[in-house]
Amino acid sequence: MAALEGKYAWTATVGEKGQIVIPKQARDIFGIKPGDTLLLLGDEKRGIAIPTHGAFSNLFTAAFDQGNEGE
Repeated sequence: MAALEGKYAWTATVGEKGQIVIPKQARDIFGIKPGDTLLLLGDEKRGIAIPTHGAFSNLFTAAFDQGNEGE
């Protein structure tokens, strides 16, 4: 099966303190640096997602832009 362009899968092990290490390739691709804050979104049926900073910024902007429509 050929890999899909721009699609990746990694594994991470959860340590005793509940911490995971994001694989280096993933950190490099998404520009994750030490000290960065990541947003974790959870859905009991679909799982956990960690959106990129750009995706979160777009969501944040859309949410607040909608709030200004009635002004």
